[in-house]
Amino acid sequence: MRAIFLIFIISLFSSCYNEKKMTTKELTQYAKAIHEHVIILDTHDDIDIKNFTDSINYSQRLENQVNLPKMIEGGLDVAWFVVYTGQDSLDAKGYKNAYDNAMSKFDAIHRLVDNYASDQIELALSSDEVRIIHASGKKVAMIGVENGYPIGTDINNVKKFYDLGARYMSLAHNGHSQLSDSNTGEKDGIWLHNGLSDLGKEVILEMNKYGIMIDISHPSKEAIKQMISLSKAPVIASHSSARALCDHSRNLDDELLQLVKANGGVVQTVAFKSYLNTEKFTANDNANKGLYHEIANELNTQFLEYNEIKKLSIDEQEGYYNARVKIIKIANTRNTKINEEFPPVDVTDFVDHIDYLVEKMGVEHVGISSDFDGGGGIEGWQDASETFNVTLELVKRGYTEEQIHMLWADNLLRVLDEVQKVAIDIQNKS
Repeated sequence: MRAIFLIFIISLFSSCYNEKKMTTKELTQYAKAIHEHVIILDTHDDIDIKNFTDSINYSQRLENQVNLPKMIEGGLDVAWFVVYTGQDSLDAKGYKNAYDNAMSKFDAIHRLVDNYASDQIELALSSDEVRIIHASGKKVAMIGVENGYPIGTDINNVKKFYDLGARYMSLAHNGHSQLSDSNTGEKDGIWLHNGLSDLGKEVILEMNKYGIMIDISHPSKEAIKQMISLSKAPVIASHSSARALCDHSRNLDDELLQLVKANGGVVQTVAFKSYLNTEKFTANDNANKGLYHEIANELNTQFLEYNEIKKLSIDEQEGYYNARVKIIKIANTRNTKINEEFPPVDVTDFVDHIDYLVEKMGVEHVGISSDFDGGGGIEGWQDASETFNVTLELVKRGYTEEQIHMLWADNLLRVLDEVQKVAIDIQNKS
C-alpha cells in the first residue's frame, strides 16, 4: 500500500513539475518521495574492524560515517562494505599479512549480518537478493575488495573471496601490487608491469569465471585498458570521477570513459573532495588547517596529511581514519566563517561530475559512491544520514525518477547481472 501511495505522490508532483515550477517545499517533497521509492545504493564504504565487536558495532550510532542508524536516517538502502588492504611489500610476509587483514574484514562483515544486527541487515550476493532483502524492510550489505594484494600468488584465493561474498575487486591501490600497476605511478613515472602482470591477467579471467565485477578504480590507465580488453564482462569503477573536471590520477579521462561505455560498464562517481574540485578543496583545506590541528590537540592526537597517513602501517591507517573523521566533524561545527570565505566542496560539485559523466557516457553508465570512512565526504553528504541531499540535487537538475533509479542502483545491479551471466556461460563451457 505504501509503495502505491509513493507512486501516486511521485506522479502527482511529476505532473506539477512538468506543468509549472515547483516551490522549494514541493520540490523537496517530490525528491523525498523518489528517494523513498528507489533503491539507494553506495558502492564504497570502508570499515574498521574495531567497530565490529559485541559491544561496539554498526547497530549503534557511532562516530564513523556509515552505520545502521545513519543509513536509516538518510535512506541508504545498500552499503558495499569494503575489504581494503593497503599496499605493502611484494613478498611472502607481505602477502600473508595482507591475506590475514582481508580475512579479518570478511569475518567482521559476516559477524555484523549474522550476529550483531541480523534483524536489520542482510548480505546480498546478487541483484535479485538485493531487491528481496530491500522489499523485506531490511538494509542490504554487499562486499567489495579494494586491492587484490591479499591474493598473494595463489589464484585460488579469487574463488575463496567469491565464496566469502566478494562481488567486485580492484587489482591495486596506492602503490603497485603483484597484479597491477597503480595510478600512483603517474607521480614518478615508475611502473612495475606496464599495466597488468601475467598473474594479474590470469586473475581477470578468473574473476570473469566466478562472477566478480572488475573494479578499475586505483589501477593505472594502461592497466585499466588491458583489463577492459581482457574482460569478457562489463567492468565498474567503484569510486572514481571525471578527470576532465578534476585532473587527478584517480579520475578517469574521456578516453577511458568511452572504453567503459563501449564495454557496457558503469562509473560510480565518488564524493571525495580532492577528486571533485582540487582548487576549491585546497583553498578550504588550507584555511582550516589551523583549526584541524587545534582540535587534534584537544583530542590528544595529530592531524595528518594523506601523504603522511600512507606512511603508517595498515592497522595504524585504518585506526587513524576514524580519528580524522572526528576531527573534521568537530571542525564543521566551528568553521562557519572560514567556509563563507573559502566554500567547501559540496553536493553541487559532486553532481557536476555526474552531469559530465552522463553527457559523455549516457545515464545508463553512471552511478554513485561515497568512499565513506575511507576519506570520502563532502558538504551536504558528510555521512550516510545526509544521503537524501544527493537525490534532492539530482531532482533540482531535472533528472527523472527513472534516471535516478538508474544512477542510484539499477545501473550497477545491471552490470552485476551481466557479470554473473558471463560467469555461468564460462562455467557451462568448461
